[in-house]
Amino acid sequence: MPSLHKRPESPFWVASYQDALGRWLKKSTKTTDRKLALKIAVEWENAAHAGRGNRLVESQVRRVFSEIMEQATGSPIHFHACRDWFTEWLAGKDGTTAPRTLVKYKQVANDFLTHLGIRAELPLPSISPADIRGFRDALAKSGHSPNTCNQTVRKTLSAPFEAARRLGYVTVNPCHGVEALKESADLERDVFTPKQAVALCKTAKGDWLGVILAGFFTGLRLSDITEMRWESIDLNAGLLKVKTRKTGKTVIIPLAPEFADWLRSQPRGIAKAPVFPELAGQAGPGRNGLSMQFKRIMERAKIKGRVLRSGKGEGRNTSSLSFHSLRHSFNSALATAGVAQEIRQKLTGHASAEMNARYTHTEIETLREAVAKLPTLAAGK
Repeated sequence: MPSLHKRPESPFWVASYQDALGRWLKKSTKTTDRKLALKIAVEWENAAHAGRGNRLVESQVRRVFSEIMEQATGSPIHFHACRDWFTEWLAGKDGTTAPRTLVKYKQVANDFLTHLGIRAELPLPSISPADIRGFRDALAKSGHSPNTCNQTVRKTLSAPFEAARRLGYVTVNPCHGVEALKESADLERDVFTPKQAVALCKTAKGDWLGVILAGFFTGLRLSDITEMRWESIDLNAGLLKVKTRKTGKTVIIPLAPEFADWLRSQPRGIAKAPVFPELAGQAGPGRNGLSMQFKRIMERAKIKGRVLRSGKGEGRNTSSLSFHSLRHSFNSALATAGVAQEIRQKLTGHASAEMNARYTHTEIETLREAVAKLPTLAAGK
């Protein structure tokens, strides 16, 4: 039976107990509460004997120390198994996160826990960068592109681990220790020629015509266009002011005549009303997402890009042409017309928000001159 005593120089109780080999050990309990100190001593001795007989398991250790902490402070230590934490974290995101984002979180969480197998029942701190790296590599092996694998790990899977780190459940986010996969150097994207852009416009129906015009004449990304609001458009001044979703930077773009004409032909909404109500709120990826809808428009227009990567398993073929190619077309057309790189950076959103906020009248006119050099499409005529 363990015993307790105090040293003259310390207020804490010292426990004397026997280990599994019958040796007497002395260790400070770091508490002045005699009853709690005796409980700690008993548990130490029991753990030593259980460990010697290979009967000590991690769950027992967690339970013992949680009970000791609860007796000392009134609150137990919360040990989260990986699966339990993901379930708790996802429940907290419900109602606080956009529905399509929540669906992505749930899908990635389910895939990751399935990949872990029995390791999903281990405490959260047991999940290492090696586990994350294995999941990333499994995604790549199943056919997903390097970019998809990297985004899944760095953004989606990292979120619950980062929340756990902020709460002190883990000391580090294991996703931060995983290197990004690199795209092959030969995966060079193509641009749409003005002739191809005209074919896209003639094939597109409804809001898609305006979206394609916006892509060609503004260089904005697909999500920035489909989520565009009427408050961003000043038809009188002929300007579009948008805060880009990817970088958070604000860009000011003069409206090209063809895109401005299309906007004037639409029922104008008020303030936060979407410019493209048929497409606003839709997800980009997925079988029926915006990217696949655009791919079908390309197919109907008989436009086909080079296959940069053949899809396998869960992956899809990667084409040299996609909606993002319109952004490259915009930048390429400006460069061909002799527009300086500094101006192209402002138009494509690479300038700082502070610079955009201080645009002078002269700078606006310089941007107008640059946009005026873009080729015409005569869309819809």
